[in-house]
Amino acid sequence: MSTLHGLAAPGGHYRHAMRAGDLVFVSGQLPIASDGTRLSDRNFETQARQALANVAAALASAGTGIDALVQVRVYITDINDWPAFDRIYAGWAGAVRPARAVVPVPALHYGFRIEIEAVASVVLLPD
Repeated sequence: MSTLHGLAAPGGHYRHAMRAGDLVFVSGQLPIASDGTRLSDRNFETQARQALANVAAALASAGTGIDALVQVRVYITDINDWPAFDRIYAGWAGAVRPARAVVPVPALHYGFRIEIEAVASVVLLPD
């Protein structure tokens, strides 16, 4: 079952995004499709694109977007996937260049290969 903005319901006791003052904190987003399908059997590129799409959807649900990103933290289970991630991320983020860390980890939930969390400012849209 999907929720607002194309995100599957959270799998635990958390929100996808939480606003605190002028900042939005996005919980770690995994490669889970909006219908709840876990993409752990897909290749790294597919998983990365889905996790980034989920970050964008979580930002939208909190009234902000990719252009307001301040910081992004990425966890990957194979450091050899770093170049592929950087290429996919550059296409996704475009001209936006927030602070970023890519951290190799031994394992992620459900056998996923990537998880992404982020912080963004609240975008004030013109009337």
